[in-house]
Amino acid sequence: MKIVVLDGYAGNPGDLSWEGLEKLGTLTVYDRTPFDTAAIVERIGDAEIVYTNKIPLSRQVIETCPSIQFIGILATGYNIVDIAAAKERNIPVCNIPGYSTAAVAQLTLALLLEICHHVAHHSQQVHSGYWSGCDDFCFWDYPLIELAGKTMGIVGFGNIGRAVGQLARTLGMKVLATGSRPTEEGRAIGNYVDLDTLLRESDVISLHCPLFPENKEMICKESIAKMKDGAILLNTARGALIVEQDVADALNSGKLYAVGLDVAAVEPLPSDSPLLGTKNCLMTPHIAWATKEARQRLMDIAVHNLQAFLDGKPEHVVNP
Repeated sequence: MKIVVLDGYAGNPGDLSWEGLEKLGTLTVYDRTPFDTAAIVERIGDAEIVYTNKIPLSRQVIETCPSIQFIGILATGYNIVDIAAAKERNIPVCNIPGYSTAAVAQLTLALLLEICHHVAHHSQQVHSGYWSGCDDFCFWDYPLIELAGKTMGIVGFGNIGRAVGQLARTLGMKVLATGSRPTEEGRAIGNYVDLDTLLRESDVISLHCPLFPENKEMICKESIAKMKDGAILLNTARGALIVEQDVADALNSGKLYAVGLDVAAVEPLPSDSPLLGTKNCLMTPHIAWATKEARQRLMDIAVHNLQAFLDGKPEHVVNP
């Protein structure tokens, strides 16, 4: 059995092992594959097993590669695969849920705390000698924000959203949430409300929902207008959940106090993005999922998914 990984570098730049997949077949790992249908088809060749992280597997690719029996996604989101075309060919598409919950929640909080205290900036000021020449025993260049008593609004209250909610409660914050399926576990962490109420009452709004056509660009001029003046927006979910120009405008006008982002609508971020150079816009390059521990879980589940398929009991199938 031939196994092809189309873009393995992001998940495993060399600090992890592909040994688990090597035990299940003849493995070929490409660090990167061009976003070109002909190149994708050529690299898949006659492989029965195909793994992808961000390389799109379109209907054309799936129909041009009749040997494919299993598609594994080295991520949770599966919008890069035409799952309907795969289903028509009886090809299970298996994703990897839950592997990065702790890591994404951790970075979400890191973005928020950096906005509240500007730790990196103040450390840089200390190392540049500013504190040594200060007339007072302390100084700060930005307003310092205490989160206790403030309200965190979480859009999408699945595993990651609830993990962020637990962290927010630990800091003394009130938690509001929207979610398609309210649960008792969720109710123990926060109060479920409609989206308009969440936008209106939250001091901090954090996005943790999947990207679907119906919520694409949900954070736009109209929804921002419903928020508190000076609200903080966090997005570690999907870049296309926000209209980047509208968010940049809201930052520059002061409607939004600050934004912390780990994702962009187009990645890598274009050099002409309206977010670049915008005041109080903190951005990281899609790294929330990428702790070594989370990536090891991803690798382990990828192997588990394939073994389950070979055993005739596929798991984490997104196109059953």
